[in-house]
Amino acid sequence: MKICIGCDHGALELKHSVLEVLSEYKDIQVEDAGTFNKESVDYPDIAEKVCHKIKDGQAERGILMCGTGIGISMAANKVHGIRAALCSDVYSARMSREHNDANVLVMGGRVLGPGPASEIVRAWLDTEFSNGERHKRRIEKMMALENK
Repeated sequence: MKICIGCDHGALELKHSVLEVLSEYKDIQVEDAGTFNKESVDYPDIAEKVCHKIKDGQAERGILMCGTGIGISMAANKVHGIRAALCSDVYSARMSREHNDANVLVMGGRVLGPGPASEIVRAWLDTEFSNGERHKRRIEKMMALENK
């Protein structure tokens, strides 16, 4: 699986922790879309880079981070085909995959420490979509909203 990861300046330290977790998975290739230093950047630009990699089929999933996770998740969900889930706990991360087939995990660098974030990432990566009819139906309805 290929994952594209990105953050703004408010989550650079958290991104380094997440990259360490991703290195534990030998079957995952990682592309880092930035940012790479503490200079201020606009989170919509990072969201666009990562989400277009998924939309264009160059990555299967993405992980995004900004200070709170709120702004970058809102930006990510503007990209057609993206189901970005802002998660601050393991249960939400698991459910975002199992029930909503989230293709982007979002976290806040000023909200989560490296320990909780690592557990969230592992739960999100290790959980498969349940493929149940009610979940498929709801996802289809959710994605149809992009066309209205």
